[in-house]
Amino acid sequence: MDNLTEFIFKPIGIIHSCYTQKFGIPRQPGLVTAATAELELLPPFNRRECLNGLEVFSHLWVSFIFHHTLSEGWRPTIRPPRLGGKKRVGVFASRSTHRPNPIGLSVVKLESITQESDKLSLQLSEIDLLDGTPVIDIKPYLPYSDHIIEASNGFAPPPAANKTVTFSEQVKSFCQQYQQTTGRNLYLLTSQVLSQDPRPAYLQNSSGREHGIQLWDVNIRWHTTPDTFHVNYMEPVNNESDSSFTTRRH
Repeated sequence: MDNLTEFIFKPIGIIHSCYTQKFGIPRQPGLVTAATAELELLPPFNRRECLNGLEVFSHLWVSFIFHHTLSEGWRPTIRPPRLGGKKRVGVFASRSTHRPNPIGLSVVKLESITQESDKLSLQLSEIDLLDGTPVIDIKPYLPYSDHIIEASNGFAPPPAANKTVTFSEQVKSFCQQYQQTTGRNLYLLTSQVLSQDPRPAYLQNSSGREHGIQLWDVNIRWHTTPDTFHVNYMEPVNNESDSSFTTRRH
């Protein structure tokens, strides 16, 4: 085994995701069903025969690289958000991105396989993957063996989406126009993301603050009360002068 101390992995694809920044990504896959992504396969793996038979599976395991934290290195202990960001546990008792080998693993839903000329892609949903994530492998998810009913959740019990999310009338109108133009259900995505409370642990007991997030190509602002998040502002990231796709703050 002395000659197997290092391995080199080549990305098989790249993720194009609704999550263009780390803030707002749910802490686990499957929590936000409206979250979508495209996994574009890279040469020489963009060959249709590589996917033959995959279409009969509903879900996939996606192995990927935590590319945004590579430069930060690994940490022997971390503070999980589920423990309030104060108590430390070992890195191997966590799903932290700061790992000795920065490999992530997510279960995602396979919506379809699409091909346009030489571009071969998997359309995914229920994802927790950052835009630009390099993928190193995909495998079918098998519920009879991969779903262990009696497994323990440890210190990370299933989260409850306990925040009520409301929208101003202007924002509702924006979401309707955006969906008509792009086919993306921004209203549902925003509602599901915010209901999970994406704020860091030290801010989750605060209220009255304004926060911002970017989903797809839209900047979103909301303010907090103890039990409600109110979305009062949206505008395109790259077309801020287009008044037809801009809401005003109230």
